[in-house]
Amino acid sequence: MRVVFMGTPDFAVGTLKAIIEAGHDVAAVVTQPDKPRGRSKSLVFSPVKEEAVAHGITVLQPERARDEAFVEELRKYNADVFVVVAFGQLLPKSIIDMPRLGCINVHASLLPKYRGASPIQWAVIDGCEYSGVTTMKMDEGLDTGDILLVDKVKLDKKETGGSLFDRLSIVGAKLLIKTLEGLETGSIIPEKQNEAESSYVKMLKKSMGELDFTKSARQIECLIRGLNPWPSAFTHLNGKMLKIWDADVVTDSDDIINNNNVSKECEAGTVCYVDKKTFIIKCGKDYLKVNELQLEGKKRMSADAFLLGSHVEEGTALG
Repeated sequence: MRVVFMGTPDFAVGTLKAIIEAGHDVAAVVTQPDKPRGRSKSLVFSPVKEEAVAHGITVLQPERARDEAFVEELRKYNADVFVVVAFGQLLPKSIIDMPRLGCINVHASLLPKYRGASPIQWAVIDGCEYSGVTTMKMDEGLDTGDILLVDKVKLDKKETGGSLFDRLSIVGAKLLIKTLEGLETGSIIPEKQNEAESSYVKMLKKSMGELDFTKSARQIECLIRGLNPWPSAFTHLNGKMLKIWDADVVTDSDDIINNNNVSKECEAGTVCYVDKKTFIIKCGKDYLKVNELQLEGKKRMSADAFLLGSHVEEGTALG
């Protein structure tokens, strides 16, 4: 099958590799323009461009996919299908309708839930039991096209945004190959999305990581995992940013609370227990036991290593 692939970040690379390994003819790769990075402002390739260049595939980098000149350029490749994975631009109808088998999108959620940006991290933040990948036939809406195939994935207890990203990248690549096979044989019957069940998620921002300890420990723990590795969850200790990378939820019935006479009356955001291995923070509901953290200017470390060199007292207010 003759394919034009459209994608930009790491998440899309696995799918591009799978298409190549399956023996399809990748006529061209479309990705976002090179971006300046660092103090030198030198231009850096997207991960997808790096992969395409390594395989000697033609790379197209339009500033605007809607520009007529780019649309006409695409026609020259006479592709059977366009595969779109986190490309980063909305496509016009002229492109969506161009290939014989249409534009196929690989989206990292169980559509129609979690349309839009950052569905992987939001599944963790919201404490979902399951996430997954959906392939769909694109239309002009934002992730509203007919569903082709779905693969469901159960989240681990300690799932992070990063670990789920890696897992769904692999799942998505395999599902796309199955989708291409099904489209070629005509064995896939597209299914309309149920708009009554639809939901949209917003892009992640660094400011989202600031912890609000008036929320429940469960909500905070999910946020910590969902924002790991980026943009990360944080609070402040003695005026310095303190990132929390891993924590556990502790309740009033847990031994560490009952056996140490931990005060249940302390205010949310207050350190209510400290020992040599960890410290516990009171939340709006329950408590947060810190396992791994990083103080501003220091490296990431376990809580016990941190406490060897930093003095944290019961009654310390965070934030």
